[in-house]
Parts: sequence; structure tokens; C-alpha cells
Amino acid sequence: MSLPLQKVIELIDKHAELEKDLSSSNLDNKLFVKKSKEYSSLNEIIQQAKNYRDFEKNKDDLKKIISDNSVDEEMKEMAKNELQEITKKHIQNEVRLKIFLLPKDEADSKNAILEIRAGTGGLEASLFASDLFKMYEKVCHKKSWNLELISLSKSDAGGLKEVIASIKGKNIYSLLKYESGVHRVQRVPDTETQGRVHTSAATVAVMPEAEEVDVKLEDKDLRIDVFRSSGPGGQSVNTTDSAVRVTHIPTGIVVSQQDEKSQIRNREKALKILRSRLYEFERKKIDDQRSQDRKNKIGSGDRSERIRTYNFPQGRITDHRINLTLHKLEEFMQGEIFDEVIENLNLQAQEEQLKNLNK
Repeated sequence: MSLPLQKVIELIDKHAELEKDLSSSNLDNKLFVKKSKEYSSLNEIIQQAKNYRDFEKNKDDLKKIISDNSVDEEMKEMAKNELQEITKKHIQNEVRLKIFLLPKDEADSKNAILEIRAGTGGLEASLFASDLFKMYEKVCHKKSWNLELISLSKSDAGGLKEVIASIKGKNIYSLLKYESGVHRVQRVPDTETQGRVHTSAATVAVMPEAEEVDVKLEDKDLRIDVFRSSGPGGQSVNTTDSAVRVTHIPTGIVVSQQDEKSQIRNREKALKILRSRLYEFERKKIDDQRSQDRKNKIGSGDRSERIRTYNFPQGRITDHRINLTLHKLEEFMQGEIFDEVIENLNLQAQEEQLKNLNK
């Protein structure tokens, strides 16, 4: 299904209108920032839009040269080559413009809350959860994202039962949202004497970090309990009731925090996580209503869905949603080829959206 020319002309007109607005001195700061972002976004696609608009005219001009008997053969050959080139670029431009015009996820520009929990596989699962968290830490470091630890629960083996962190940067959620799901590992544990490969798993959840303006928490909807913090094995690590458990009564969502010595700080952290979980809860409810008739493989956000396998003996990482296998496991765990996997996931998700648009 071809892209309507009128939509492209509207993009070009909007770009010109924004350019004119930004050159005037009548905008307040808030409006200037908003229009600047919109202009910057359109700038990425404006040349493709103009080329798409001019394609038919340029094609007709070249065809006239090719069919004109008074034109020499060398000129005709040049026109034929140029026609092939602009036709090829026209197809590429159409795909880029269609992707640009796809409905935007309002959460894509937000920061993210990352939660990792050890799944099936006992202590080995907790070690893998720790390895996954280290991998995300390395990705954050390479990309100059800011990772702030919210809470952490260690296992007896030195792994992680659970870790929650906030990640801040540009368009973080759009880059991390496809990480949600079950990550499966196949490797020989250090404790394995027979050299047998064990399979275990960890669950990753990525949520947009909700701000107060996104989710309003009513006091009447919250039950807040305080209790004494406990460490591994249940021993008390604090003599005061500094740990906090917040229950959102309408949904039953519960968040506990005990990492800080201050009850106030634990409460703040718990409410921050609760706000993001509620925001994601509402988004998922809307998405489920919209897509009852179709289920996208990419970005469904189903935490029970097995999305990726890390096979250490073979040095292989496989993303099951897009049938992508890379024999670069070590590089991936070092955060080296994270972009390559994310780009493939983004492309596949965009292709699915384009198919759905054309239905």
C-alpha cells in the first residue's frame, strides 16, 4: 500500500511552519522548547519527504529524455541510470516515511525502571540474574546513561534474588522496552562436578518511569506498613522500623523497600516503583483492548514469554522473537553488541506495525 502524497506534503508544510515560528521572537520558553523538539524530529526526515514529493515529476522528466529521438544515446543512458537510482531511493524513502508516521508510543521518551528477578534454577539463576544486571550496567556506562540502584537483594551464592534500578538518559524506554521477558541461560555451573549443562532463568521487567503528572496516587488508595529490615537468612539488620511496604488497594499491587536506613527514603523509593507499575498496568490494559484481534511478537511485554537464550558452551545468544542468533555471547555480556540486537528488534517491530497499518 503506497503512502498518500498528501500526508508527505503535510509534513513538508509543517516543517516550513515550524521554521517560521522558531525564527520569530514571540514564543515563550515552554512553547519554544516544544516546537524545537518537533522541528528537530522533522529535520531527520525532511529531505526524504521532499524527494518523495518530487519523484513523479523527476521520473516524467527522465522518461521524456529517454523517449526523445533528438537526444543522443549517451544522454539517454545517463537518464536511464538516474531513473533506476531515483526509483530505488523512492522505495527506501517511502519505508522511512511510513516508519516516521507510525503512531508514537508516548512512553518512549521516558526514563526506565529495570527489575531483574532470579527465576527457575536455584542459586545458578541468582548468579545469572547478577550477570544480566552487570551487562545492563556496562551498556549504561558505554552509552553514558545514568543508572541509580533502587533496591538489591543478594542470594547466599553471591548472586541476586532481585534488583531494581532507575535508568536515565535520552529515550531510554524506547531502547530498553524489548528486554522484558524471561531470559534463559544454559551453562555449566561452578558447582557442577560432572560438567553437565544446566538451564536456569531470570525475569526482566522494564517499565517507563512514571512522573507524578502521569499517575496521581490518592492517600485513600494506599495502605502503608512499616517493619524492621531483615538481611540474608532473616536476621535483623536494623533496630528501627525503617522498612516500608506500600499496598495499592484498588489493584492489589504491593511494593516493599528496606535498602535505606531512613523510613522516609524507603517510602519515597517504594512510591516511585509503585507509580511506574501502575502506569505500566494502565498502559497494558489499553494495549490489550487494542490488540485483542492480533498479538505482536515484539514488545508484547509479557513477562512470562521466553525471549532470549544465552548458551555459554556454544558462545551463542538467540532472540526467539526474531529468530536472531549471534555467536557473540561474550561481546553481548560486555555490552558491546547490545545495539545490534536492539536495532534488529526495532526493525522487526516496525515491520509488524507497518503490516498492521496496511490491513
